[in-house]
Order: sequence, then C-alpha cells, then structure tokens
Amino acid sequence: MPADSADERLRQAAHPPDWTNPEPRGRYHLVVIGGGTAGLVCAMGAAGLGARVALVERALLGGDCLNTGCVPSKALLRSARAAADARRAPTVGVRVGDVDPDFAAVMGRMRERRADISPHDSAERLRAAGVDVYFGDARFAGTSTIAVAGRELTFRRAVIATGSRPAVPPIRGIDTVPFLTTETLFELRDRPRRLAVVGGGPIGCEIAQAFARLGTAVTVVEQAARVLPGEDADAAELVANRLIADGVTLRLGADIEEVSAAADVIRLNLGKGTVESGRDTETVCDQLLVAAGRAPNVEALDLTAAEVAVNTSGVVVDDRLRTTNHRVFAAGDVCSMFKYTHAADALARIVIQNALFFGRKRASALVIPWCTYTDPEVAHVGLYEEQARSAGRRVETITIPLSDVDRAIVDEERDGFVRVHHERGRLLGCTVVASRAGEMIGLAAHALTHGARLTSLGSTIQPYPTLNNAFRFAADAYSRTRLTPTVRAVLRRYFTVRR
Repeated sequence: MPADSADERLRQAAHPPDWTNPEPRGRYHLVVIGGGTAGLVCAMGAAGLGARVALVERALLGGDCLNTGCVPSKALLRSARAAADARRAPTVGVRVGDVDPDFAAVMGRMRERRADISPHDSAERLRAAGVDVYFGDARFAGTSTIAVAGRELTFRRAVIATGSRPAVPPIRGIDTVPFLTTETLFELRDRPRRLAVVGGGPIGCEIAQAFARLGTAVTVVEQAARVLPGEDADAAELVANRLIADGVTLRLGADIEEVSAAADVIRLNLGKGTVESGRDTETVCDQLLVAAGRAPNVEALDLTAAEVAVNTSGVVVDDRLRTTNHRVFAAGDVCSMFKYTHAADALARIVIQNALFFGRKRASALVIPWCTYTDPEVAHVGLYEEQARSAGRRVETITIPLSDVDRAIVDEERDGFVRVHHERGRLLGCTVVASRAGEMIGLAAHALTHGARLTSLGSTIQPYPTLNNAFRFAADAYSRTRLTPTVRAVLRRYFTVRR
C-alpha cells in the first residue's frame, strides 16, 4: 500500500505495526478467522455477550469493504457524481465553467475518508471489547484447533470468515501483462488516459462510469449481450445508455482471445465471431482492470485437517451455516452467493445465535436486497418475474416510470422506474432504477421481510414530493385492478341508492 498520512492512519487502526499477539486464554468459546465484515460482527457480537473470543487476521482489519471495496469505491463514485452534476447543471438553469476533475485530489480524498472510517474496525476497538486479536496466517491444526504465528488456539466453535478476492479469468496472456483489480485500483495516483474494464457486472459498470466522468477514456468488454446480465433487462438498458452518454465504449457479446503488452500499451484481441458486425476486434488501453467476479479465500486454511468440505464456490455450509465439521461455521463471501457487506453482517448474526446458543436460525429466511451504485442506481430485492414464474407463482408486474413521479420530474431524473412483482397483492420482488435506488429499496425489503401486501405500501404515507411516492402509485395501480365489472356494478347500485 502506498505511504501517505491517510494510509498511515489506516494502518495504525487496521494492523498496528507494533502490535503484539496475546497469549491464548485457554479454550475459546469462539475463534474467528478473518477480520472483514462477517468476522468483525461475529467477534464483537460474541464478546459483547460475554463469550471468550479470538479473531485472526492476516492483513488489514476491515477486509475488502473498508480497504478495497465499498468504502473506497463509494468515495470515488461521490467525486465522479459531483463532476457529472456540474456538467449537467445547465439542465436546471445553472451555468458553470469547465469541469476539471483533479484525479490526485479525488484519490487523496478517498484515502482520507477510508482512514476516517477505519477506527470502526480497529484492533484497539476489538481489544477494548474483549476480543483477543491475532495477526498472522491462520490454518487448522485439527478439528478444534487453529494455528497462527506460532500459537495454537483451541475452540468450542470457530467461524471461517475469510471472504473473497477478485477472480482472474483464464485469458491467454493475462499473466504476462500488468493488470489492476479492486485490490490495486485504489492505489493509483495518476489518472489513466485509457482504461479497459474486463467485466460489465456491478463492479465493472461502477468503476467504468466513475473513471469516464473523471476524464478517462473507458472501454467495457463484456461476454454477455448486455451489461449487468443478472439484473432486470430494462434496468440494464437504462444503465448502458447512461454509460454511453458518459463516454464509455461498450463491447458487448465479446470474448477476449488474448491479452498482450508492448511499449506500455495493453492490447485486447476479441474473438471475431463474437463482436458487433463491422467493429474492430482489438481494444487498446494504458491500464487494464479485471472485474470478472470473485473467488473464495480458502487455499491456506488446511480445511482438510478440520474436516471441512469445500467446493469451487467456497466453504460448504448448511442452512444454519454449519460446515461438515459442526464445530465450525462460516459466514460472508467465503460461503455465500450474496457477496455484499450487509449480507455478511446478517449471516454473522445467524452464526452468533446458532454457534453459541444452539439456535436454529436459517440463512434461507433472510430477505437480502442489493444495489449497483451506478448513476442511476439499480436496486433489487426478492424474485424477478422469470424466477417467480419458474417457481409456479401467478405473478403480475406493475411498473411505475419515474416520468410519472413529480420529484423525478423537477429533479431532471426521469430515466428510471419502480417495478413490483406480486401475486394477488402479495409482494414477491421489486426492482428500482433511480438516483437513490439503494435508499428506496429498503421499503420493499421491509415489506417482503414482514409479508406485507401492496395495499400496505399504499396505505403508508410518504412525504411529498419524494421518489418513494412511486410505491404508492404501484399500490394504487394494483387496487384499480380489483375494481372488476362486478364490483363496479355493485358500486353503481350503491351510489344510486345513496343519492
């Protein structure tokens, strides 16, 4: 990690250079491997309940979220949004001069904000809470023992919370070129002139848009026919249009056959049969970012010694997050398809209950929303329409365009929608495309969690004018479908009598 005052503050919190590992305090109620979100929640929660807890971290506390994920990326996106807002200011009647992002200042601010947040995940905070913090590489030395830095920690229960890392696809030549991942991207001091992004998923789209808004020529290469291939197709199209408007070049349906480098230039050769007709089969860049998914961190743990099963997706767990060794649990990216900070937090809370108190909480009962923080944001919770139909549900869909919502009109944010999927009024899923979709989706997530109906959303009074009024419009649209010809005839008779 580059050295500056902000990074030094981060180090002092996340891995103090003068830290001395404690001596083990007998048998621990819980030993946690990994100091990311899942590990921190497990350790702090268990210690707060009075358990004897140890946490082992090989690098920096805070994990991917603090150091190379959520925190730095959202700080970067905030600066990029400010640049975009300035460029769009004339649409609301405000004239501004030339917009000139200072990339070094943007990255410096990102490091400062990351350092500001680091005390929340610090070694000192854990120690003050009663957690024994060990820095070093952990490995299982048996079914109830973990070895770290010359010490052996015995446990009643353990949690594997080692997270994930950027996956690197098997592209010919990829090992011969210097490429970035999210683990190295935020070390940049100088703005790349040309950036190619391998992967048009959430991370690829977020970073592509941010760098384009900060002045880099960005090309996204995606194997699927559209960006955000896992999301609602209409939502993905809106994001693609905004990316193009921000200057991003999209190469969709493209396989990368080979990557090579010469004279500080990186070349991506695309398969001739997979790109758009008439398009060049070569993309040239100065920096290459690989954003093609995640891989679980399991290799160094010696899981065989612990009798813990693992597959290509990570540690194998049951619905209560137990591994094949029922003394050992897992939480977070290392075992879950939901690779989000808030999902890791929720899973860790299940582990605390099930591991320490013979609980029977199930991960499948969780309702987990997610959000891609492009502009506009794309947020989702529950089932998509196709999933609901495949499950045999009699799904109906209601879409409220933001062009029908007053707040979106006055804010010049008409490109988006709120889309709800329901079965006879029972909410099944929801997708939101809006500037603050991540804030809005919580309303639908709450309704799904508690089994609420669309009529409940309609009876919830929203401040006017807000984008959340779209949920009320969706509920009103559903209520109108209940006015069948028979119901209308009965109402006509009623009002005839009441004249």
